[in-house]
Amino acid sequence: MSILQIPYREARDGFWGEQTSTLNWCEEDYNITYYCAELVNTLTNLMFMWLGVKALRNVLEFKHSPIFILAYVGYMVVGLGSMAFHTTLKYETQLADELPMIYTVFIMCYATFSYKRSPRSQILIALVMIGLGIFITVYYLYAKNPVFHQVAFALITATTVFRGFYVMEYQLRPQLRERNPTQCSRIMREMWTLASVSIITFVGGFFIWNMDNIFCRHLTTAKNQLQLPWSIALEGHGWWHILTGLGAYEMILWRIWLVRCLDGDEEKFMLDWRPWISIPQVVPRTQKGATKSS
Repeated sequence: MSILQIPYREARDGFWGEQTSTLNWCEEDYNITYYCAELVNTLTNLMFMWLGVKALRNVLEFKHSPIFILAYVGYMVVGLGSMAFHTTLKYETQLADELPMIYTVFIMCYATFSYKRSPRSQILIALVMIGLGIFITVYYLYAKNPVFHQVAFALITATTVFRGFYVMEYQLRPQLRERNPTQCSRIMREMWTLASVSIITFVGGFFIWNMDNIFCRHLTTAKNQLQLPWSIALEGHGWWHILTGLGAYEMILWRIWLVRCLDGDEEKFMLDWRPWISIPQVVPRTQKGATKSS
């Protein structure tokens, strides 16, 4: 062993005992520490914590719609649940990871479909979302089929995203052409770029996740040859956490910027972002240092 190559633990026993979850991942269990089943998969969820805290601070400071407080709290709960799941590999913590994913995307779905609706319509939409959430929860607890969870999550997410696309083109663009024609093209281009980058980031994470599952045996051999810390780069599920954490953050922020523009606030607020370089945020135009994303 050299200082640049640290071997994995030979023992595979762990503090949390036998796995009870219905899923396991390519990172070998307890191969780094006795106290955490999948250390890399656990720590990469810190992306959700960092971006979630940053987002909540901005939502509160800049007084964005309160629904986004709930959305980013849900986003952070997903990260915390995932950390608990990958630490323990217990069925209970698996649910703490998977079910908040459904609930958080339903929050975004509600924000998308309830915007500018009457109070009665908003209540009806909320009841439909709650009813669907209860159905998905009960059926998933009964069936314990991860594919059902994945398909449900994908369908709700796709519905929310495509509704956002429709609103952008058939509601926002005509409004901007009328009240702010000189800035319409720039704002729409920024908005489409943000939406596209968030989707590409998310899909990229999904692709790596699948490659990690398909080529797990080969990746495990390579990781044991490389040893720590270099082998960490081959933990595909960890990259899934990083990329989906970033993609989901950007997707919620896209909705924040869309709502600001629908409200006619594009002269008061701006999208502070350099694509693929900085973390985006929606800030007041008078905000000091607004052109320097953190």
